Amino acid sequence: MAAVTIRNLNDETHRALKRQAAEHGRSTEAEIRSILDGAVQSKARLKLGSAIVARVREIGGVDLKIERDRTPIEPPSFE
Repeated sequence: MAAVTIRNLNDETHRALKRQAAEHGRSTEAEIRSILDGAVQSKARLKLGSAIVARVREIGGVDLKIERDRTPIEPPSFE
C-alpha cells in the first residue's frame, strides 16, 4: 500500500481533521484516508445493477419463470 507525506499542513486544518476524526471515532490518519477515498471516487459512476433495476421498475417489473434443467448428465471421465 502506498504512503503519502503531507508537508506544511496548516495547524488549523490539522486541528479540524483531528476533531472530525474524534467525532467519527477513528484516528486522524483513518479520517484523512476516508476523506481522500470519498474525494476521488466518482459520484456519477454507473452502477449497472442499480440502473437495470430502475429501468425494470419503470415498466412494472418482470416475472421470470426459471426452471432448472433436470436432464441427467454423465459424470466426466478422467481415464
